[in-house]
Amino acid sequence: MRGYVGRAGAVTLALWTATSVATAQPLTWTKKTPAYAFAYTIPRAAGDIAPLRRWLERDQAGFRRRFTAEAEADYAEMRRAKDRDFFAYDGRRTWKVVAQTPRLLSLSNETYLYTGGAHGRTLIDSFVWDKARATLVEPTAFFSSPALLQRVLGARWCAWLARERARRLGGPVAKDPTFPCPKIAELTLLLGSTDRRAIDRVGLIAGQYVAGSYAEGMYEMTVPVTPELLAAVRPEWRGVFRVQQ
Repeated sequence: MRGYVGRAGAVTLALWTATSVATAQPLTWTKKTPAYAFAYTIPRAAGDIAPLRRWLERDQAGFRRRFTAEAEADYAEMRRAKDRDFFAYDGRRTWKVVAQTPRLLSLSNETYLYTGGAHGRTLIDSFVWDKARATLVEPTAFFSSPALLQRVLGARWCAWLARERARRLGGPVAKDPTFPCPKIAELTLLLGSTDRRAIDRVGLIAGQYVAGSYAEGMYEMTVPVTPELLAAVRPEWRGVFRVQQ
């Protein structure tokens, strides 16, 4: 897998528990100490699928363990050094539903980490839950090959990115050796649906520093499933896709 506190009204759970609440609201684990603030949120649609929820709970535990260990160690070092300039660390991971069809539950997550310095960093990731097989599938695994995806989407993505970078930066961007147009394989793919029956659109996301500087932020483009893109889908998965009308 690649990379908020729950919104107002979210169900907040004690960090060390897995209490279930009968509501459509998301589930959030939180904890705040002088060393850090931690939050992990999953949508109810994911929490209601037992094996998926168990996977997410393990992910939550691993993310929390790694993050809090670093925060507590650095906070203890600050106290030993009597350094008053320590700013509490911040670790948040939020899962959201991208789309749900009879066969698939498409999810994205955004992870924000602040571990000192001028600003934090945000990572974006995604996966798809196959309800029929009760297993996780990487979005790229739905397609025959990275090379084929590049041939179908690469030129369109790079043309869009050049226009969008120019818009954000206030003018055309010269050939940039630091941030050349990233290949489709370097992006995060989101599988979406307009009708909840089949996957008919794909999001392409370039995370922080993938296609531009920190100030530029992330770049996200959505493309419809066309006959050419459908042909790039593995034969065993074509039944869960459709060409967008």
